Amino acid sequence: MPVKESQTAAVGGLAGAKHGSAGGDLLQLVSFRLGGEEYGLEILKVQEIIRMQELTRVPNSPPFVEGVINLRGRVIPVIGLRKRFGMPPRDHDHETRIVVVELGGDVLGFEVDSVSEVLRIPADTVEPPPRLSKHDNEYVSGVGKLQGRLLLLLDVTRLMADSEAISLEAPASALAKESAPAAHQEAVVS
Repeated sequence: MPVKESQTAAVGGLAGAKHGSAGGDLLQLVSFRLGGEEYGLEILKVQEIIRMQELTRVPNSPPFVEGVINLRGRVIPVIGLRKRFGMPPRDHDHETRIVVVELGGDVLGFEVDSVSEVLRIPADTVEPPPRLSKHDNEYVSGVGKLQGRLLLLLDVTRLMADSEAISLEAPASALAKESAPAAHQEAVVS
């Protein structure tokens, strides 16, 4: 399901209700849920949102990599954000989605509990994340204040910047290489 601005009205959220202060910048976000919290990703980084599908597990991948999927001929790693954030596991249901994002030319998916809506919020309603320890919250770039709720804005670049994330290319490319000879053998046998 590609994310389109036309969905804003269909989901009936704040996007149509709040257009920001006079002349203020608007942030366009895709909001989703993990547990009881609501998160947001920059819409320009989101390619599409798809229903959960069967994943192929890849040996020796980081623990937060749920597996890979074939999306229109391209092998894409899927990251379990629940695992990445240290949350307890949850069974998939009819609302579980994969948010497909592009990061530095690479495409990957984030498994989330549900996708809420497409939002446009004024940039001046976003505050820096609270500092809760010696280390800054490494994945949250800001906290958006909406009518009666808070939206944690994720920084996709920081989320995937550590050394484990860089190793995502290896499992996906290894799987692609493994499936290529098998396809060639089938062609030869036929």
